[in-house]
Amino acid sequence: MPTIALVDDDRNILASVSIALESEGYRVVTYTDGMSAIDGFGGTSPDLAILDIKMPRMDGMELLRRLRQKSDIPVIFLTSKDDEIDELFGLKMGADDFIKKPFSQRLLVERVKAVLRRAAHRDQAGTPAKATEASRLLDRGALSMDPERHTCTWNGLPVTLTVTEFLILYALAQRPGVVKSRNALMDAAYDDQVYVDDRTIDSHIKRLRKKFKAVDDDFDMIETLYGVGYRFKEA
Repeated sequence: MPTIALVDDDRNILASVSIALESEGYRVVTYTDGMSAIDGFGGTSPDLAILDIKMPRMDGMELLRRLRQKSDIPVIFLTSKDDEIDELFGLKMGADDFIKKPFSQRLLVERVKAVLRRAAHRDQAGTPAKATEASRLLDRGALSMDPERHTCTWNGLPVTLTVTEFLILYALAQRPGVVKSRNALMDAAYDDQVYVDDRTIDSHIKRLRKKFKAVDDDFDMIETLYGVGYRFKEA
């Protein structure tokens, strides 16, 4: 039974979302702010976290920043319609998905299922969702990716990726030199029922580059073809 952490200062949302998720068989733990959540996570890490952005004591962005220092658990943000800047910033920090308030309980449940499916094979043998070819090690020069263990290294150095980032990079690196459109990358990283726009893919690409540059300042293997998409350089 997956455990989902729900962090929001609106008690009505905590109650209604908890009921919706528990009716699907999930175990739900709730927190009213980021500070209490980070303390709670120290005891037992959830399988997925749903975070409101605007909260007292510690907001969702700061909570995500602290989580990403030691964990790659999937994170879904709850955001208002006017939080586009926060949304882009959150994606750069490693959020896996966003849901804008107000939202339907059915939509939230489907997003949770989709993100958990993408994360299901990080710690067990199997293939990532939407990536059935990802059943073996992938080596492209300095890049090595193991889908079964959800590990990625560059020149032997570990690069920690979220599930979405891993699937996007794997899709690019499978065929070096071949351009992948944003739509193709969406298909590789997201379930069919989950809608994301172009900016979401662009934000994930920017974060991928940043992570690789952190271990190799000369990293330039992900190329942008403006108006077309992205490709992984041929060696």
